[in-house]
Amino acid sequence: MPAERILLTSEQIQSRVREMAGQIEADYPPGPIYIVSILKGSFIFVADLSRALKRHCVRIEFMGISSYGNQKTSSGQVKVTRDLDVNIEGQHVLIVEDIIDSGVTLSYLTRVLEQRKPKSLEIATLLDKPERRIRPVRVKYVGFQIPDEFVVGYGLDYAEDYRNLSDIRVIDGEATDSEQAALFR
Repeated sequence: MPAERILLTSEQIQSRVREMAGQIEADYPPGPIYIVSILKGSFIFVADLSRALKRHCVRIEFMGISSYGNQKTSSGQVKVTRDLDVNIEGQHVLIVEDIIDSGVTLSYLTRVLEQRKPKSLEIATLLDKPERRIRPVRVKYVGFQIPDEFVVGYGLDYAEDYRNLSDIRVIDGEATDSEQAALFR
């Protein structure tokens, strides 16, 4: 059975999400913020973060970007699988990501969105692995810096599994279906 352990509890995550929301509220002027959720991994984080914001004009948009497929490491090839439905020109835009690892995806995405001329463009991530960075990325809001380990839960997956866990866990090795089920106990 693959080794697994809890890295961040649900309580730790929720506390930090509230702190990040407070930082964002303090930094942005009154008015709308466009939160761009990077699917699929950030959807749980975005839901909790947006509910923790006190303003009424939080506009949530979704983009699909992939550089992993079913692998544990980035392929280096970035693919837009879903684009924005709105024009962000002149708007405050906050990209919200689940984890920043190599920086390949976010480096690409920030270049794409900067071309659309937002008033401001910042990045918030729940998890950051700076030691894995191969492309520079300027991240304004970081929930947790974590070691170079493969993590799942709270939206993060391995081959589409584990997203629904309320905490963040480290898994090592390949798991059979029965071993994967044991992680949910």
